[in-house]
Amino acid sequence: MKGFDFDFLKVSPTDIVDIILVALLIYYVYTLIRNTLAVNLLVGMFIITVFYWIVKALHMELLTAIIDKFMSVGIIALIVIFHPEIRRFLLLIGKNAFLQKNKAWWGYLFGRKEIERNNLTRIKPIIDACKTMKKTRTGALMVFVKFYDEQFFANSCEIVDAKISKRLLESIFQKNSPLHDGAVVISENKIKSASCILPLTDNDQLPSQFGLRHRAGIGVSETTDAVAVIISEETGEISYAKQGRVRMNVSFGELEKLLNKDF
Repeated sequence: MKGFDFDFLKVSPTDIVDIILVALLIYYVYTLIRNTLAVNLLVGMFIITVFYWIVKALHMELLTAIIDKFMSVGIIALIVIFHPEIRRFLLLIGKNAFLQKNKAWWGYLFGRKEIERNNLTRIKPIIDACKTMKKTRTGALMVFVKFYDEQFFANSCEIVDAKISKRLLESIFQKNSPLHDGAVVISENKIKSASCILPLTDNDQLPSQFGLRHRAGIGVSETTDAVAVIISEETGEISYAKQGRVRMNVSFGELEKLLNKDF
C-alpha cells in the first residue's frame, strides 16, 4: 500500500520566523482595534464579502456588478475608514511601543498580581478625587485614552502633562478654576490635558437629565477607544461611558474594577 507523502509538512527555520512575525502582527492589530468601532466595521465588511460570494454563486449579475464596483475601491475605503487605527499603529512603531507592550505581556503572564497592585495604586488618586467631587457635587469629565492623539486634542485643550494626583484633579474641576469647563484627558499614567472641548453624541435616546458633560463623554467614547468618567453637578452621580454606552450610578467599587480593566 502506498504511503502518504508528508513532504508538504516540512518546516524550515525561516517558516517558523515567518509564522511568529505574522502572529505578532495579528496580535498588535487586534490590540489596536479591540474595544473600538473598527471591530464592527470589520464585521460589516466580512458580511458584505460573504454576501458577494453568495450572489456571485447564484449568478445574480446586476447585484454582483454593484457589489463588485463597491469592492473595487476597497483599499482606498480601508485607508479612509481605518485612518485613526493606521495612525496609531505607525505611532506604536515610532515610539518603540512594541517593546513596552512585550514587557507588559510577559509581566501579565509571570507577574499578574504585581501588575494589578501597581495599577490599583495608579488608579487610587482618581478614585479618591471622585469621592470628594461626588460629596461636594462638583461636575467633572475625565477621559481615559490608550493612545494620546496630539492632533485630535491639541486644538481644543490646554496642555498639562502632569502626574496624576487627587489634589490636581480636584483643583482643575473647582467651579472657580479657569480649566473646569471641558474634559481632562488622562493617558500614559499622566494628566495630558484639561479644558478639552469634545464632540457631542448624536444619540437622541439619552435620558433628559443628561447635560453637555454626559453627551461629550458618550460622544468621545463613540468616535475613539476612550472611556469617560462623568460626575453630575446636580446629583453627584457617577457615570461610566464606553463604546457609546453609559452605565449610570456607578459605585466606587465598580469604578475601581472598570478602570483597572480599561485603564
